[in-house]
Amino acid sequence: MNPREALSGWALLWQAAVLGSLRRNLGRAALSVLGIAFGVALGVAVTLINGAAVNEFSQAVRSLSGEADLVLRGPRAGFPESLYPQLARDPQVALASPAVEVEATLPGRDATLKLVGLDPFRALRLQPMLLAPAGMDEDDLLAPDVVFLSQEAARWLDVRPGDRLVIQVGLRARTLRVGGLLPAAGPRQRLGVMDIAGAQWFLGRVGRLDRVDLRLRPGVDPAAFQARWQSRLPAGLTLAPPQAAGQRAENLSRAYRVNLTVLSLVALFTGAFLVFSTLAMAVLRRRAQLALLRVLGVTPRGLVLLLLGEGLLIGLVGAALGLALGVGLAAAGLQLLGGDLGGGYFQGVRPQLQPDAGTLFIFFALGVGVALLGALAPALEMARTAPAPALRGGDVERALGRLHRAWPGLLLLGLGLLATRAPPVRDLPLFGYLAIALMLVGVVLLMPTLLGGITRRLPLPVAAPAQIAVAQLRGAPGQAAVAVAAIVVSFSLMVSMAIMVASFRQSVDDWLGQVLPADLYLRANQTLGSAFFAPADQAVIRATPGVREVQFLRAQDLLLAPDKPAVALLARDLDPARIGAHLPLLDGPLAPPAGGPPPVWISEAVQDLYGYRPGQIVHLPIAGRQHAFFVAGVWRDYARQWGAIVLERPLYRRLSGDDGASDAAIWLTPGATPQGVIAALRARLPLGRQVEMRVPTEIRQISLAIFDRSFAVTYVLEVVAILIGLFGISNSFSAQVLARRGEFGMLRHLGMDRRQIGAMLATEAGIVGALGVGVGLLLGWVISLILIFVVNRQSFHWSMDLHLPGPLLAGLAGLLVLAATLTAVGSARQVMGRDIVRAVREE
Repeated sequence: MNPREALSGWALLWQAAVLGSLRRNLGRAALSVLGIAFGVALGVAVTLINGAAVNEFSQAVRSLSGEADLVLRGPRAGFPESLYPQLARDPQVALASPAVEVEATLPGRDATLKLVGLDPFRALRLQPMLLAPAGMDEDDLLAPDVVFLSQEAARWLDVRPGDRLVIQVGLRARTLRVGGLLPAAGPRQRLGVMDIAGAQWFLGRVGRLDRVDLRLRPGVDPAAFQARWQSRLPAGLTLAPPQAAGQRAENLSRAYRVNLTVLSLVALFTGAFLVFSTLAMAVLRRRAQLALLRVLGVTPRGLVLLLLGEGLLIGLVGAALGLALGVGLAAAGLQLLGGDLGGGYFQGVRPQLQPDAGTLFIFFALGVGVALLGALAPALEMARTAPAPALRGGDVERALGRLHRAWPGLLLLGLGLLATRAPPVRDLPLFGYLAIALMLVGVVLLMPTLLGGITRRLPLPVAAPAQIAVAQLRGAPGQAAVAVAAIVVSFSLMVSMAIMVASFRQSVDDWLGQVLPADLYLRANQTLGSAFFAPADQAVIRATPGVREVQFLRAQDLLLAPDKPAVALLARDLDPARIGAHLPLLDGPLAPPAGGPPPVWISEAVQDLYGYRPGQIVHLPIAGRQHAFFVAGVWRDYARQWGAIVLERPLYRRLSGDDGASDAAIWLTPGATPQGVIAALRARLPLGRQVEMRVPTEIRQISLAIFDRSFAVTYVLEVVAILIGLFGISNSFSAQVLARRGEFGMLRHLGMDRRQIGAMLATEAGIVGALGVGVGLLLGWVISLILIFVVNRQSFHWSMDLHLPGPLLAGLAGLLVLAATLTAVGSARQVMGRDIVRAVREE
């Protein structure tokens, strides 16, 4: 045969065996395509959105640091400006540019505006793209009350050059004049730039700096310069390349981003199982036709290529559809949820969607790859089958008999259990995800053995159709195992996500009840900006009628490691002897040794990330000096993923000289009402209308709403898992019913009517659905334990209590069993409407 004839023969085979099969099973193939498309779309959307946010934030950091080689950064409270001349006079420094950087509070707005004070003459040399002289008045550049806004900030604030802008400092309003707009080539973030001296005076930071940008002389090694200076710097300051800030921001959202990506890949895995179940049943139904191809000269390799072609076509269409849907979801997600998908990591940044060809190719390849993987097992099984047995009837269950091996599934389950004990890799629970995948595949491989053992122990019903249904499951469990496996995979993933989200939400609700014991709470600024309670404001709060007791809190940050985001330092008015009434302790409290360092209490994240343990002596950088503290306990904190450390506020005031407060907890006198005290405080405090004042029930409602927004994507993934699960059940049962047309025809010849056959199939589907739901419920519970106690702990460093959403799980279980039953009955009616005699002849 010449090549042209061979190619023509393959074209005919492709058209008849592949395209013809897909046309005959168009509905089931479409469901498989949708399964692949959903998984690809979610992965693409999550990756593009977070990539856009990280890139935009990194670009903003580069714009602020300009052509600097290294950047000196301090905590939120800043550092003495006396460090600046020391660095500037270093012979290896070509240019040093000091900066003040504050998140400024705007009255009437929850979000803040980043205000940066720069030396214009030095900044023009170091950050030429940030401060372009064209269109800027030099007098305005040096004016103490003039601010230049980025294009994004001006759009957000709806202001123009010459307008007035009110900034809140403490509880006092200060007014700035908008001198102009920064170049359009600047960062797409909410940013205001002013003269550094004016910023220090205006923001109450005279003598303090937040950043010094350094450009080194040609030939100077930045790493060597950094190492030489780092040991000389006060505690808590870091000298690092500009991109380190962007890397810390990326690390801040990495766990959240990776978890969402993995959850989307779970949907893709479920889509691969849809392809497997579709093609497996299609191959079983066409065994005689495929065996005839072998007799006519098609080699086993050629048969594998033909069957893989079906999976390839499904994968190509599904992946292409998923890419288009994913880009659309990413654009919508940026508009609705922002660049952090509700996680709150990149506030003040407006990312621009820029689809990356590499990302799109990776997810396209993943979509095609999982479809081919789903088609591989049926193709290899058919290629290994001898043509003669396959041409005779009754060969289907023999082919599925190879699945009745328990040891591969048990081995994978054992490996999955071992993987749960492995530590995280770069703070990511990679082995936790591996454990989930191993357990899913292990249980799927065990399903034929489990189904056979369970059906053999089922009692025979009285009704004849039900008896035949049970006998069918006993005699041919292999086909039912495919349908059960589809239910187990989809339902276990639904159950695991439902339990994890419910457990987390309920744990947060319980935690809020523990950390909100007061009658009323005040917050100077929701985002820790420039607003705070000065000592005079604190005195006013204490003296307000109806106030019995006040506990103030000052929130600052500590940079304990240059490659990690800052830890929150919470200085609180508290009684160490009654620490359990102030903090939800998980370990402790321990009494510090007599004459030893004062106590601090750390959150779980600090324990995990830095290895601090109760009873340990640790050193923390406060006001530029290292101070020793005794770790007296570990407490649960859901508000700060990267850790929090609590210490007594009088001690913090003595060490830092900072007597401001960020928050206040108020206990009322008998007979006083929160509404009355709120009205009095608003009247007595400067800018009292701008202070956030809430009762605990309001805070709980707002916090749970924020939780739901943060888990919005997870809820979407849960809905997708339910849809894919329903697709899978419909796929498996409809294909199984079509594969048994000859059997139903024979039953009709033996005297059974359509209603009895429908009852028989409904019984089979009900039993199979119930078994699948039962196993899926157990497997989902196990996976939820991995998500709660391994994945979430290693990703976000907090623990939670297990809570089962009983009504939701019962509703989902009933829905899936009902879907299985209705699909089987509907498919039976479709088959019974065809020529039964022809079906028997084909058999």
